[in-house]
Amino acid sequence: MAKPKKTPRPKAVTPKGFRDYFGTEVTERKHMLDQIAKVYHHYGFEALETSAVETVEALGKFLPDVDRPNEGVFAWQEDDSDWVALRYDMTAPLARVAAQYRQDLPSPYRRFAMGPVWRNEKPGPGRFRQFYQCDADTVGAPSVAADAEICAMLSDTLEAVGIKRGDYIIRVNNRKVLDGVLEAAGLPDTEEFANVRGIVLRTIDKHDKFGDAGVMALLTEGRKDESGDFTKGAGLETAQVELILGFVNGRQDSNAATLDRLAELVGEAKTGIEGVDELRQIATLLEGQGYGPDRIVIDPAVVRGLGYYTGPVYEAELTFEITDEKGRVREFGSVAGGGRYDDLVKRFTGQAVPATGMSIGVDRLLAALRATGRIGSTAQGPVVVTVMDRDRMGDYMTMVTELRQAGIRAEVYLGNPKNFGNQLKYADKRESPVAIIQGGDEAERGVVQIKDLILGTKLAENASLEEWKDRPNQYEVPRDQMVAKVREIIESYS
Repeated sequence: MAKPKKTPRPKAVTPKGFRDYFGTEVTERKHMLDQIAKVYHHYGFEALETSAVETVEALGKFLPDVDRPNEGVFAWQEDDSDWVALRYDMTAPLARVAAQYRQDLPSPYRRFAMGPVWRNEKPGPGRFRQFYQCDADTVGAPSVAADAEICAMLSDTLEAVGIKRGDYIIRVNNRKVLDGVLEAAGLPDTEEFANVRGIVLRTIDKHDKFGDAGVMALLTEGRKDESGDFTKGAGLETAQVELILGFVNGRQDSNAATLDRLAELVGEAKTGIEGVDELRQIATLLEGQGYGPDRIVIDPAVVRGLGYYTGPVYEAELTFEITDEKGRVREFGSVAGGGRYDDLVKRFTGQAVPATGMSIGVDRLLAALRATGRIGSTAQGPVVVTVMDRDRMGDYMTMVTELRQAGIRAEVYLGNPKNFGNQLKYADKRESPVAIIQGGDEAERGVVQIKDLILGTKLAENASLEEWKDRPNQYEVPRDQMVAKVREIIESYS
């Protein structure tokens, strides 16, 4: 009789495109999000937590003619007719909430939301299928004062988490101004020109990559890249493209001069004039609150999202330099963006509802804080109370309780205490600043040994014998002075 096959053991691997986050990373992210939430709450925004699962119809991704509604979302069929999916972003749930509870919610409705979202997309370096988003939106406010408020709140948020003034700039543009420029260039917003306008939007989105010459080539006769591949151009006249590039490069020495330049470019185009006026209002409102061009600036070079947003668009960039993975020195770049999207709720109710909001790239902002040394350099684990005598576990528990009651993070070693060296290795792995040691002899004398593990590591790396003698990293103190000495050591490294 054949032996039954053994069930293979599962592989201990992370699913493709996902990753695990450990103690310090989770703690740093939570601390940053808590600081952001405090700013949002201060501005009068209310927290909203929606389900991680939405109907596919609510996400706006439903394609009923295929077995799987959309490759961009993680979706499954709940019954014979309903498909559900993990949320793709925080905006679709907001649209559903605004429509579902419109009779109960205040108008305007100001909310912020933080949490993971899921994208069923091809993963790559630094690109994961699950990541955090942090959004704040105002629904039901047609005034550009709402857009100005979002920009001011974004500025305050960056400074609250540790980005110094001068290390960031929030740049503001307006989709209506571009529409006016396109109309002035002979490309009005009609069905006839819908295709070429789409090409223009996609092309100017690559302006930072291809530059003026590349955009000119792509919008006229075509462009050949370094490999020799040729991309057919949009067939526009040179004068038309020069007008579009005049918009993209329209930033001047001051907000007032930039606005005058944009007004010149849009000419008599009604939509463009409206867009310039909105930017003028935003600049005036912000400057009146003390948010000058050193923090928030009108800049037509902000083109990302212009195909999606319907009015003002804003992007927060960090301006300090870093060295990338290839050793190149460059500016850190964008960490947040947003704008006005007045068709948010229309899919559900048939009625246009004005809305504006922003989203912060949580992982990007955390990386920026690490790059500036605001987080990550002083992360410490708990104080470890070692166990020299199993029968005295009660005494060790009393020690750790005293430390915790004094606000000091601490734990008792709960592994096998037989090998004392393993306890110190454990403390090192936990990145503990201090280890507490009390054997029978110390207990009889009413003292404890306090080992400064941070100093010990530094001395072990580069100290001479004389320095070892002059700077001991272990102290014997009376038992009743244990908490004070531990606090003194920890604070010396903060």
